[in-house]
Amino acid sequence: NLKAYEDILKISLVGNYKRAVKRVDDGNRLCNDLMNCLHERARIEKSYATQLTEWAKRWRQLVEKGPQYGTVERAWFALMTEAEKVSDLHMEVKTALTGEDLEKVKNWQKDAYHKQMIGGFKETKEAEDGFRKAQKPWAKKLKEVDTMKKAYHIACKEEKTATSRESSSKLDNNNPEAQKKLQEKVEKCQQEVQKTQERYRKSLEELDKVTPQYMENMEQVFEQWQQFEDKRLRFFRELLLGVKQHLDLSSNHKYSTVYNTLEDTLQAADAQEDLKWFRSNNGPGMPMNWPQFEEWSMDLNRTLSRRETKRKHTDGVTLTGISQTTEQTSKASSSSAGPVEKTAADGSDEEAGNPFASANANGNPFEDELPSAEVCVPVRALYDYDGQEQDELTFKAGDQLMKMGEEDEQGWCKGRLSDGTVGLYPANYVEDRE
Repeated sequence: NLKAYEDILKISLVGNYKRAVKRVDDGNRLCNDLMNCLHERARIEKSYATQLTEWAKRWRQLVEKGPQYGTVERAWFALMTEAEKVSDLHMEVKTALTGEDLEKVKNWQKDAYHKQMIGGFKETKEAEDGFRKAQKPWAKKLKEVDTMKKAYHIACKEEKTATSRESSSKLDNNNPEAQKKLQEKVEKCQQEVQKTQERYRKSLEELDKVTPQYMENMEQVFEQWQQFEDKRLRFFRELLLGVKQHLDLSSNHKYSTVYNTLEDTLQAADAQEDLKWFRSNNGPGMPMNWPQFEEWSMDLNRTLSRRETKRKHTDGVTLTGISQTTEQTSKASSSSAGPVEKTAADGSDEEAGNPFASANANGNPFEDELPSAEVCVPVRALYDYDGQEQDELTFKAGDQLMKMGEEDEQGWCKGRLSDGTVGLYPANYVEDRE
């Protein structure tokens, strides 16, 4: 019985409520951890939104400068629009996490945990005091039991020692007087063992009487702080469900609208419509301004440009003065062309007889290229370009060169490579360096 009761005492040792008290401090710390968790996720959302926006901006510019046109161009642009709108939605997630959700945690923590002047939280002290008060009477009895137990164990040890000495004395045939004293010692120790054992048992009985009340008091205090922890757990659960709603863009009607719009735009891409547009603006369907007889004048007596000279000596018919229609102008403003292709106005032998190539708007085969002051601007190549003629530059995408003068009417510029080579290049193959 004594052994079984000692096992029970080990389970109910004084101070074992410390873990329940520590849980109060842990709850406050978990509030801080949750806020840090939301902060980090908000930074990720913001970073992703920023990268989407930068990606959309960069590719929108590249597509605008590229050769794509028509409904397929609009379909391509729809990808950038999707990225921009999704970026806005992720910024909304970031705002919700750092605003609404974070404020909820902060306010709940403030209401649940109250700091004391001397440090720690009021709730932690209340839990500690409650458990200590409930355990105090029982702890006092437990201390008495421990004292009686030690006294009993000491008496048993002394009785065993005295008995051993008496047995040794008999074997050694010591004088009767010494043996008598040892025998009296053994009897005295046995009486002490009996006495301390009775006290030990009695103290255990008294402890047993107060144990039920002790367990009841401890249960009440423990249940009080169970309810306190229950509030925190329920709050965390509800908050995390709210966070889920903010993170789950699939449940956001704006998100589904983005992709419905994207699909509609992609489905609207029509190859036949684009080909028809290209035929009307850059093919046989475009308006023609055929060359007519022109009287000689002093204005024509000037040095011809490189491209004019080539055009003059090219076999076949050269069209000049082809004017653009309103539809052409609209296309140019709504969708900037990318890398230009050389036409008859560029001086290409292959394109010299092309009736679909544009010349100057006045129908004049001779371009007015008066010398101007050289202005050098650093630019960067957007695409690879292989010079088709000796006076044209050859470069790779990313190469640095200097722009010398302004772009002419046919979209060509004069430039200088880093090795000093000077020549012509298509203006929309480069961009200004920032």
